[in-house]
Amino acid sequence: MRVHRLIAILLLIESRGKMKASELAAALETSARSIYRDIDILAEAGLPMVTTTGPNGGISLMEGYTLNLRQLNGDEVVHLYLTGMGFHSGQQGESGLQLKNALLKLEKTLPEAFQADIRKAKSVFHFDHTPWWNERPAIPCLERLRSALWRSLKIRVQYSKVNGAGSSRTLQPYGLVVKQGEWYLVGFCESAEDLRTFKCERITAAELLEEDYDIPADFSLEAYWRGRENIFKHNSRAAEYYPVVIRLNQPCPKAVSRLELLSVTAEQEAQILTVNMYSYEQACDKVMALPIGIEVLQPVVLREYIREKSLLLQKLYT
Repeated sequence: MRVHRLIAILLLIESRGKMKASELAAALETSARSIYRDIDILAEAGLPMVTTTGPNGGISLMEGYTLNLRQLNGDEVVHLYLTGMGFHSGQQGESGLQLKNALLKLEKTLPEAFQADIRKAKSVFHFDHTPWWNERPAIPCLERLRSALWRSLKIRVQYSKVNGAGSSRTLQPYGLVVKQGEWYLVGFCESAEDLRTFKCERITAAELLEEDYDIPADFSLEAYWRGRENIFKHNSRAAEYYPVVIRLNQPCPKAVSRLELLSVTAEQEAQILTVNMYSYEQACDKVMALPIGIEVLQPVVLREYIREKSLLLQKLYT
C-alpha cells in the first residue's frame, strides 16, 4: 500500500533531517519520480515539506516542525521493520506488544488524510501466522537471541538436539532467519569453532554475556543461508531416494503432477513412469492413494504390500 511508503518517508526524513529524493528512492526501492509525487501528497495533506536544490539540498520538514516520530524507541522501529519484511514473532509476547505500541504512536502522529487508510487497512487485512491444525511451537528465548544479535553480545545457550540430548554452547550470533514460520539462529559456535545453524525452538535457555564480538566484514547472511539450504536439499534428495516404477493404463495428469518424476518410457498404449517416493514408508502411503488407472510394477515388495492391503480391505468390506 502507498501509505506504507509515505510512513517510511516520514520516518526517514524525521530521523535524518534532510534526504535527497534519489536517496529516498534507493532506500524504498522506487523511483525518484514516485518520491516527488509522494512528497506532493504529503504537502497537500498539510505537512510543511521543504525541497531545496544544490549539492547540500534535499527534502526536509520546515525548521521547527516535528511529527514526534522520534518518540519511537529503537526496539519499536526494529519491530516495524521486521514486520514489514514479514517477520512475525508472535502477537502475545513482548514483540507483539512493542509492535502494537509502535503502530499506535505512528497512527497518532500521522495527518488525518492518512488516518482513514490506516483504519481501513486494520479492518480489511488480517494476518494469521498460525497453521491450521496445530499451534506453532513456543520459542522461549527469541527476544534474548534478538537482543544479543542486535547488541553484538555473545550468548550462552542450552540446546536440545532432535534425539533429546542437550548441550551448552557459547555463540556469537550472526543472524536470524525465518523459513516458513520457523526461526533459525546462524552463529559462530565457539566449542565447534565453526558457523552453525540452530533451530530457535530447541534453544531452551539463553544467557547474555557482557562480551562483544565482530561479525566478519565479508559475511553475508543471505549467501550463507542459500548455501546451507542447497546442501540440505542435495543431502535430503540423496538420502530420500526410493524409485517406484508405475504403469499408466489411462491418463492421470493430476495424480502424476504430484509425483517426483525420474523417467518416462512408452509401452504400446501405456506409459511407464519411474517416480521417487523417498522411502518405503512414504511409498506405502502414496500408492494407496493413486487412482485405479495406475499400476505399481516395481519394487516387488511394494506390489506385495498393495496386494496384502487390498485383501484385508476386501475381507473387511465383504
